[in-house]
Amino acid sequence: MLVPFSELPDFARIWIYQAVRPLLPEEETSGNKTLTDFCSQWQAHEQPLKASFRIIHRQFIVLAIDEDYEGASGCSIDGSVRMLKLLQSQIDNDFFDRKNQAFWVDGKVATFPTHQLQELIRSGRLSATTPVFNNLVPCKSDFEKNWLVPLEKSWVAKYLPKPAFM
Repeated sequence: MLVPFSELPDFARIWIYQAVRPLLPEEETSGNKTLTDFCSQWQAHEQPLKASFRIIHRQFIVLAIDEDYEGASGCSIDGSVRMLKLLQSQIDNDFFDRKNQAFWVDGKVATFPTHQLQELIRSGRLSATTPVFNNLVPCKSDFEKNWLVPLEKSWVAKYLPKPAFM
């Protein structure tokens, strides 16, 4: 059953999918319809899931469920993956490519290939304070508080220069 995202509890489980490119307005409209239809009928073991979604910055799809109401099962999660793969084939946009990392640069989402991050930091394009999207946050409260964090507080910090010892 589809519920407003704001009505889900802080501990609601979430999954974040990052598109390889921003959705066009008509793709976002199509995505909203597909996600509304899916969340309205999403089930686990023939029991409705209290579910919601958001499309954010035309780049991210966030799915969420209240597992206190009914927990997700492997089959129900597989169903969400099938739905997203169908959507990606309809709009020709990949939600499962994990080779790029998203940052908030100059007031918009910017994605860069992971293999270029060290050079982007070295060149100054990215810094310790550049906000990075942490798409692995597990629940709604973490999503709201820790989805966008400074690079220095993310896994990308491993590419920051190490301080020299004197």
